Amino acid sequence: MLFHSLKFLIFFPIVVLIYFIIPGKLKTFWLLLASYYFYMSWNVKHTLLIACSTIVTWVGGLLLGRCRTRGRSAKAILVIGIFINLGILAFFKYFDFMIGNLNAVLVKTGFAPVRKPFDFILPVGISFYTFQALGYMIDIYRRDIEPETNLIRYALFVSFFPQLVAGPIERSKNLLGQIRAIRDMRFKKMFDYERIAEGLVLMLWGFFQKLVIADRLCIVADQVYGSWYFYGTVELIVATAAFSIQIYCDFASYSTIAMGAAKVMGFTLMENFRTPYFSKSIREFWRRWHISLSTWFKDYLYIPLGGSRCGAVRRYLNLIVTFLVSGLWHGASWHYVCWGAIHGIYQTVGMMTEGVRRRLRKKAGVDVRAFGYRAGQIAVTYVLTLFALIFFRSESLHSAAGFVKRIVTKPDLWAITDGTLGELGLGYAEWLILAVALLILLLVSLIREYKNETLDLFLSRQSIWFRWLVIVILFSFIFLFGMYGPDYDESQFIYFQF
Repeated sequence: MLFHSLKFLIFFPIVVLIYFIIPGKLKTFWLLLASYYFYMSWNVKHTLLIACSTIVTWVGGLLLGRCRTRGRSAKAILVIGIFINLGILAFFKYFDFMIGNLNAVLVKTGFAPVRKPFDFILPVGISFYTFQALGYMIDIYRRDIEPETNLIRYALFVSFFPQLVAGPIERSKNLLGQIRAIRDMRFKKMFDYERIAEGLVLMLWGFFQKLVIADRLCIVADQVYGSWYFYGTVELIVATAAFSIQIYCDFASYSTIAMGAAKVMGFTLMENFRTPYFSKSIREFWRRWHISLSTWFKDYLYIPLGGSRCGAVRRYLNLIVTFLVSGLWHGASWHYVCWGAIHGIYQTVGMMTEGVRRRLRKKAGVDVRAFGYRAGQIAVTYVLTLFALIFFRSESLHSAAGFVKRIVTKPDLWAITDGTLGELGLGYAEWLILAVALLILLLVSLIREYKNETLDLFLSRQSIWFRWLVIVILFSFIFLFGMYGPDYDESQFIYFQF
């Protein structure tokens, strides 16, 4: 059930209405039923996996809560819980990857390849809910939270439908605490007009990002990346830039709709994206991009490895390992691992040269607060992320290498003026719609960057006329220019495959 499908537009109001009017004792159970129905709409059998992960981590949390110290017993319980959950994730997500690499080695050494004993579909959202459940167990082990004794409440924490299949990956301190408070929430407090309106504005903004921008840019990126060997420098760069905005709007739209849907029901989810393309360094980029995942890796992998508390070489190694795992989390393919390695190298080189660059700036008399300098930092950071995205979007390392080679060796500057860009799947009218939509995106991003407010909070402080003008503009764009209809193949959110 996609957020921008008719099924969800019927499902969500029904869930919210019943949630508001039923007694407090039943609200948690109702949301759990709705969440499992939401997940079952993808694949009924896969609900057994999320149920298994839920029970294993819930029981593990209870056992950890009984351990007085973080001794051998607690460590054994934690390791078993991690092993079972990561084992399930590895089996469904990485089994084909492991067999493929094994066969490549066997063929090169003269042995017969191994046949795959079975095929299966990757369960939607398995990487997200697995990490959320593991974070809960680790938090209990660290004594950051108390174990949840109520299975219904904990099961809802793992399966809460707005953020179930593509995040944000919520922490138990935040979401579980809100779930525990459901029972005592009164109708007047729950039915807060301002909060509901702000949630609906967030959902509307998410639909705009997905249907008007992301799915329109998807046409350009898919056409060029699908046959990159026919294009030259300009088209390849334009397609990569299109993909950079596509993946941002696609993933940010899901997180924004999730935040809005949760807010309508009285829940606050963490912000997952904070204008990442305004970052002035790769390190800052990862504090703004997919925040829930990057902080998860920082807290549960990078810091346990030693983080920045050890020597320089070990610190750099910890960074590289963390980003390699992050790349593998995104997909069972070497080009994802390479993408992660590139970002790890970016950060390592940045840390190694930080002192030298600071001294050079001081000698040259560079004003780091100047607009031109900061704009240059943003531009350099964006170009670096574009280069890495080539490896993320390509189908293989071989394709990525060929893509980069053609950018360098097939210059075609005339494509800017001879109408070639109009042949990348979008006509003149579509490019014009996209340009206006991107201008709106830029304005909202500037508000978030310099006013430090999301769109819903910004509009809540404006006059009623301005507020409704923005809502009507967004709704009109979605209704008139959204990418849907009988001739349109409904586009799935990119991060569903991860």
